[in-house]
Amino acid sequence: MALEVHMFPCLNDNYGFLVHDAGADVTAVIDTPEVEPINAALAEKGWQLTHILNTHHHFDHAGGNEALKTRWGCTVVGAANDADRIPGIDVRVADGDRFEFGTTSATVLEVPGHTRGHIAYYFQDDGIAFVGDTLFALGCGRLFEGTPAQMWSSLQKLMALPDDTVVYCAHEYTQSNAAFALTVEPDNAALVARSAEIDRLRADGLPTVPTTIGLEKATNPFLRPNSRDLQATVGMEDGDPVAVFAETRRRKDHF
Repeated sequence: MALEVHMFPCLNDNYGFLVHDAGADVTAVIDTPEVEPINAALAEKGWQLTHILNTHHHFDHAGGNEALKTRWGCTVVGAANDADRIPGIDVRVADGDRFEFGTTSATVLEVPGHTRGHIAYYFQDDGIAFVGDTLFALGCGRLFEGTPAQMWSSLQKLMALPDDTVVYCAHEYTQSNAAFALTVEPDNAALVARSAEIDRLRADGLPTVPTTIGLEKATNPFLRPNSRDLQATVGMEDGDPVAVFAETRRRKDHF
């Protein structure tokens, strides 16, 4: 493992992530939800901010770009196809690009749906992925700028990563996501057990992030439109996966 990840809370329910390569003495923050906690985390770790890796343009992900760039002189990396909405962008990346970061690199995955220019960063050598608001623990992002077909394609791209990939998503939404997931797949034993564990973690004030691709594939309803039980619950037996996904997302929007 070349990278150290330091996770900390921001805003009401966001997480901030510092990614540090000690060998090269470089540090990135994944998105910039809140400047003060990011600077406090850097001071706590004794790291200098060299990069901002943006997943998408929303204010709770890019709102601190310019203040941090002014303070640290760091390099801002973001989606080439959404560069006009990424404040202070220096490096534009697209699907399949490899962004060199210290002694390692991240593969860029275009995963639109939540926004049209959403990207994820997959550090293959370390087995970790930063997925912004595309995939959550037991959830996925709302479709603000994309279609169900786009989001399902994006989720399939993430599902293709190795099952042991550690997934850092940007919000602590898991407990409410679990409550919804149980309404569409109540007989999923793995989900029932996970929901109970989530309740224990949150009662103790502990995070439910990160997760793994394998755990999400087994329990996250938005990755399971092919589940016969889920299809039966939503009344779409043998339904097209995109249509089942869209109905599941619709139900969550009104949950």
